[in-house]
Amino acid sequence: MSTDTLTGQQVADEDLDGWVLLLGGLQTRIHTPDFATGLRVVDAIGAAADAMDHHPELDLRYSHVDVRLSSHDARGVTERDVRLARRIDAIVADAGDGVRRESASVSRLELALDSPSSRDVIPFWAAVTATEDQVVNGVDDEVRDAYGAFPTIWFQQSGREEPRQRWHLDVWVPPEQVQPRIDAALAAGGTLVSDAEAPSFWVLADPEGNKVCLCTWQDRG
Repeated sequence: MSTDTLTGQQVADEDLDGWVLLLGGLQTRIHTPDFATGLRVVDAIGAAADAMDHHPELDLRYSHVDVRLSSHDARGVTERDVRLARRIDAIVADAGDGVRRESASVSRLELALDSPSSRDVIPFWAAVTATEDQVVNGVDDEVRDAYGAFPTIWFQQSGREEPRQRWHLDVWVPPEQVQPRIDAALAAGGTLVSDAEAPSFWVLADPEGNKVCLCTWQDRG
């Protein structure tokens, strides 16, 4: 079975309605009319996942179920995830009235620290956040929570000139949600700092100058 990761464009070409590629995983939000319905949907997904021997991350709430699919051995999305996504689509279609999928409200948060020497500071941040330095997995610029509860911390190479920004947020969103979020941010008093790297990411700032990047899978290979 192939474990080759799919590019963002390859995932988009699969035309998975209601799913979005965010930070190496396929995500969707399944809205349910009540908790019991959500639990039944989770049970059905669990049975399908066991049958495929490929298991998603599930977050059951009162009004919805969040689903994230990725192939951990490939560190990204593979054909296995696409197949499971389509099986979940069928489960949702059979779940009855009031159950629907969407990705417009889905996003993923990454903490980004600009650092001229990330290897000097990564052990500290891994220690205080109880996360894992990913250098053992061939990734030398991030720490991750093994349980998926804490955001990934990514260490961005930067210069030493002062004053300089250190922390900022990377908010990963569906491409079609970038402009609505920019419009809302500007209406709330923010500014668009740069779109030079669009459609990969846009840099915005709040009224005090604190920056955030809106990021998508586009133009990332």
